[in-house]
Amino acid sequence: MGELVIRGPWIGMTRGFWKDRQRYLDSYWSRHPGIWVHGDFAAIDDDGLWYILGRSDDTIKVAGKRLGPAEVEAIINGHPSIRESAAVGVPHEIKGEVVVAFCVPAPGVEPSEALRGELLERVTAALGKPLKPKAILFAEKLPKTRNAKVMRRVVRAAHLGLDPGDVSSLEDPATVDAIRDAS
Repeated sequence: MGELVIRGPWIGMTRGFWKDRQRYLDSYWSRHPGIWVHGDFAAIDDDGLWYILGRSDDTIKVAGKRLGPAEVEAIINGHPSIRESAAVGVPHEIKGEVVVAFCVPAPGVEPSEALRGELLERVTAALGKPLKPKAILFAEKLPKTRNAKVMRRVVRAAHLGLDPGDVSSLEDPATVDAIRDAS
């Protein structure tokens, strides 16, 4: 691989790892030559606004099948009654992990068993029965950083009753309780 020249909008990006330039090139530039792969899932809405959805290397392992939380979230967020969602893996005695999804209804939409059923059916139809979420829960808000990235580790910890760890980067610490109160 020749010398990589970084130009244009990437000028503020790092140029390497300390004393290991090759690892940097392998990590971020080798998958698609000349294109920086940063490892985040992103989406562009109809207005052209970009949203960072989370790490592309996040995985939930359900009965030996690897699933990205963003895959589940994209299916759920495609429903017109849902504003946003977060999917996490929780321990399961037989499958290793199962999916639990937390959904924030769109303005004016009341959570209901019918809506929960529609969302379960939607995910199951898209991903198959083995990856059907164990639960779909409704929350008022999701824990996010100041740059609007959902903190799945905080969602998971709050749901399991564990210490969420460092929450200093949360935009609104009260969102941890919104997850604990989700139904």
